Amino acid sequence: MQTINYESRCPAWVVLGDACASAVSFSFPSRFLFPLMKIEGDKAEGSLQEKTDAEVFAALKAGRSQALAILYDRHAGLVYGIACKMLGNTAEAEDLTQDIFLNLARSSFDPRRGSLRTYLSILARSRCLDRLRSWRNRQRSLEQGRVELQGSPAADPTLEQLAQAERVAEVQTALAELSESQRQVLKMAYYEGMSQTEIAKQLNLPLGTVKARARRGLLRLRELLGGAP
Repeated sequence: MQTINYESRCPAWVVLGDACASAVSFSFPSRFLFPLMKIEGDKAEGSLQEKTDAEVFAALKAGRSQALAILYDRHAGLVYGIACKMLGNTAEAEDLTQDIFLNLARSSFDPRRGSLRTYLSILARSRCLDRLRSWRNRQRSLEQGRVELQGSPAADPTLEQLAQAERVAEVQTALAELSESQRQVLKMAYYEGMSQTEIAKQLNLPLGTVKARARRGLLRLRELLGGAP
């Protein structure tokens, strides 16, 4: 069976998670998240603080409870940032972050396949998509029940918001598949609101080059998102 490296599956999500984490309020420290954790003393914890993620994860698998707090302190901001961006709800993002770290010792992480940070970013994105699909299915079931009771469909803004959130996640994933030059131009245009002339000036590129990159990037996005080539 072919072994897939984590890094090859997640070219942009670590950067996205870090950017999101820096833009949101993140204030629940590990000691409060894990109130039942037995800390084996400052000296023991300090020795783990100097270890790599792979070594701390091995300690967690071996039952050293303070290892979980260390990994949480290092990487919870990344997971929480991705969850906030995709779910659009801080309470849900906190719940998902806690769930991922509380089950980390039983996870399939393998240090030989890549970094823990990249693994967590992939896992966070996957869990977010699962929740979005679950919410949408639940809303559809509720809507169907309402139709059966009332005899006519009713508009449900919550369902529309969830569908839009999942679409945003799909677009972010597709953007990660573009070349760096195409992604840069599209982000400056659609996320920063810059005109192609402004982009050309800032990047010190000919306007024709910027237009060509934008066009190729949009065509590739349409292809990745299932539209006509």
